Amino acid sequence: MDEPIKAPTTAEELRAAILERYDGLSKRLQQIARYVLDEPNELALETLAVIAERSGVQPSAIVRFAKTFGYPGASQMQRLFRDGLLSGNAALGYSERIRNFSAAIDKRAAGGGVQLLSEFIEGNTLALQNLEQTVSEKEIAAAVRLIQKADTVYVAGFRRAFPVASYLAYSLQQLNKRVLFIDGVAGLSRQQIQSIGPKDLLIAVSYHPYADETVATVEGAVARGAKVLSMSDSLVSPIAKPADVVLQVRESEVRSFRSLAASICLAQALVIGFAFENTPKTAAGKRAAAAKS
Repeated sequence: MDEPIKAPTTAEELRAAILERYDGLSKRLQQIARYVLDEPNELALETLAVIAERSGVQPSAIVRFAKTFGYPGASQMQRLFRDGLLSGNAALGYSERIRNFSAAIDKRAAGGGVQLLSEFIEGNTLALQNLEQTVSEKEIAAAVRLIQKADTVYVAGFRRAFPVASYLAYSLQQLNKRVLFIDGVAGLSRQQIQSIGPKDLLIAVSYHPYADETVATVEGAVARGAKVLSMSDSLVSPIAKPADVVLQVRESEVRSFRSLAASICLAQALVIGFAFENTPKTAAGKRAAAAKS
């Protein structure tokens, strides 16, 4: 007889268990898993009916998901995240604030440039505030280490993510890091990744619905033994699951137009973090060399 599954006792343990078992779940349970990972505050505070509606499943599927991870029912799973909120996190989650913001905008008539500017500022402010909740100091430090250790950094991001990827490639080159920008010109993205190896790093940027070129680039890098650093909107996106480090960033949407403010901010923090890590060592090396001469 199979031993009963031991239910995770903290929200962090549950997240780790979901990521570990995600590929083996059914598509419906994967849908719930993504909601649990991306919307922990809502999972903690909303009723089962609301969670089911927003995640696009039946309430019974959520109960089945909870039992899959060893809980008697959904309420025991929700309690883990509720305890986290009570210990200090914001009670109103990002998605709920974005819904309130979007509802307020929908009631207004489309205005001129100044009104649109104000709306984008407000939406991007929400996204930037949420970025502090989704990216930790530990994750940033791990990402910087990957860049430091890589012989060559390959950078890929297509469609909406292209400006973020090009900024990363340009900025890292300015810091004298060897960089190869996978731009996919003439449909050559697969060929541009052929030289990547175990000592190299791929930085991949993509958001739902995820560019096929970026997904294929990540798969190619993993097949060749390279490390992967992903910037994406979900921990279980096609470019996040195979990655060594994932930096989760969720952008705002204003009148059906998605922004890139949070992504660019995260990219800047990553680049400057790399610069700060290298500058003291470089300066110390120059002083040591001067002392020997």
